[in-house]
Amino acid sequence: MIKINIDGKKTEVQNGTTILSAAKKLGIDIPTLCHQPTVEAYDACRLCVVDVTDGKKTKMVTSCNYPIRKEIEVDTKSDKVIKTRKTLIEMMLSRWPNVRAIKNLAGEYEVEKPRMKHPKIDYNPNACILCGLCVNACSEIMWEDIIGFAGRGDKRKVVMPFEEHNIACVGCSTCENICPTGAIKMVEDPNSPVDGARIKKYGYNVTKEMAQLDADQCDMRGVGTAHLAEIMDDYDLLPTMNYQYGSHNDTPNISSPVFKKKYFTQGLPDGCYLGCSMACAKTAEGFELKTGPYKGEKVLVDGPEYETVGGCGSNLGIFDPEFILESNFYCDTYGLDTISYATSTAFAMECFEHGILNKERTGGLDLRFGNKEAAMEVLHQMARGEGFGVTIGQGIRRMKKIFAEEYDLTDAQIDFMQDIGMECKGMEYSEYVTKESLAQQGGYGLALKGAQHDEAWLIFMDMVNKQIPTFKDKAEALHYFPMFRTWFGLMGLCKLPWNDVEPIDNAETDEPAKVPAHLEGYVNFFSGMTGKEIDKFELIRQSERVYNFQRVFNYRLGFGTREHDAIPYRSAGPVTIKEYESRSERYDKELEEKWDYDISGKTTEEKRDYLRKMREDAYEKLCDAVYKRRGWDSNGVPTLEKMQELKMDIPEVKKVLAK
Repeated sequence: MIKINIDGKKTEVQNGTTILSAAKKLGIDIPTLCHQPTVEAYDACRLCVVDVTDGKKTKMVTSCNYPIRKEIEVDTKSDKVIKTRKTLIEMMLSRWPNVRAIKNLAGEYEVEKPRMKHPKIDYNPNACILCGLCVNACSEIMWEDIIGFAGRGDKRKVVMPFEEHNIACVGCSTCENICPTGAIKMVEDPNSPVDGARIKKYGYNVTKEMAQLDADQCDMRGVGTAHLAEIMDDYDLLPTMNYQYGSHNDTPNISSPVFKKKYFTQGLPDGCYLGCSMACAKTAEGFELKTGPYKGEKVLVDGPEYETVGGCGSNLGIFDPEFILESNFYCDTYGLDTISYATSTAFAMECFEHGILNKERTGGLDLRFGNKEAAMEVLHQMARGEGFGVTIGQGIRRMKKIFAEEYDLTDAQIDFMQDIGMECKGMEYSEYVTKESLAQQGGYGLALKGAQHDEAWLIFMDMVNKQIPTFKDKAEALHYFPMFRTWFGLMGLCKLPWNDVEPIDNAETDEPAKVPAHLEGYVNFFSGMTGKEIDKFELIRQSERVYNFQRVFNYRLGFGTREHDAIPYRSAGPVTIKEYESRSERYDKELEEKWDYDISGKTTEEKRDYLRKMREDAYEKLCDAVYKRRGWDSNGVPTLEKMQELKMDIPEVKKVLAK
């Protein structure tokens, strides 16, 4: 921290803070026309000049890009500074006399009429004032570099490449939104919104947040979701060896800095749609494959995302970034889901290590954790439709049935498979360890489609931040989040800007949303697009109608009841002795403090079994609380009264529920 004095006010700022930022912290106003915190300071207008005294020497500098490196005194209103600003305003007024921002500054500094006459006077109230914000935004925020400056002196202007207006622009409207004068206007919007300006206003808020906050919060623009690998490892949530453990000493080998430094090659935005400022998709180009039909070829790998790192990496006990990239490429090429491939293979690996499988049953594959050659061969066998890959490719639910029917297994082995088979409703678990978060167990088990965190990702709220401590709190979150996330799907929107970027101004609220300030944006997006005014309550209600109808539809097909919301025990707690002992301090403390269980003289097996009883009971109580909050009966079926409340009591629904 460095001590500074601005206009007689003293404060301390971090090394490198600009004078403009320090002044803002003290409530001291310094005029600017070309400054926005979303882009690098450009000092085009030079209105932010101030006097800086460093020892006995005083000099005038632009405050927007002057970094504070040592103790200084700053005068923002000296006679020399005021005179300089007046001259600058006078020059601008001579060229752009009708631009509102310049006229306002002229009034503030008592500049009535310029003494000079500009040869290229522009009377347009929306004239371009050459502030450079649009150029910098296109380059720094969107990484497109489509617009730029051409010419010098009074011939300087902002142009498209080769002054062609139909070249390469993605129509993101960032330049229009950052322009302080209205000189840039979007001339076409193929989506035909009812109120385009309203949508752009709230959309630009997300763009600003990404530009200002992403580098410090998640670095989605730099490494995408791969940044989660090291975060999950830090919090003991990274699935390791079929979710037995939550961290590993070798995780740094597959952390995002490795991919960013050595493999990611695109320094360009790559999102799911044109103009996305999050640009979280990443690519490794020129990657040489070591196996399979394209062995020896250099290819482009689209990824990896976190789920691929956690699944094809740590969950298989493989901490090799090149294996992750190769499995990423072949899963994409073969049309396979990396989560299902990895989680199913991890299950088979644990079965192998516990004697349920052997080389004879796997066709010679040595399916131990960490064996990347065997894991890659499984992937190729799946695609070729041959060998043991065909069995693994059917998923965990069918594997449990096949192994129980075809092999001479004991009841204990069959029960063990049920405990460690990480699937719910036939869908393999995505890559998070949920043992220490009851809410996230519900997020997987109570999801309509199966164990995918797309409906509710509550680990940090529940386990880390302790924001939802009671069953009622968890039930509220497990009502609210699935409804909100369902809404994104209904609207064709990405959930990540809501979920992964903390707003600049996060107002106090009683709502369970992580980023409640974004709710206003989504409400305005819907209303601006459709012309139908809604509020945040109607937003949730829209999803409730669809969500409850989906549950009734599942019920009609013979699913969608309490038994289908059951989860494998590893999702809730430690299955093996080794698992318990890996977190023994935590588990012992929970038994004593939460469950009032005397652990003295107890074996690890006894402690593990008692913990299981408590955690399984807690999950059932959670189901009760969630069903009640959602308006379902104790078997998890929506009640007719709930469907009437939602105005979804159509004849077909009433007929199903009457049974």
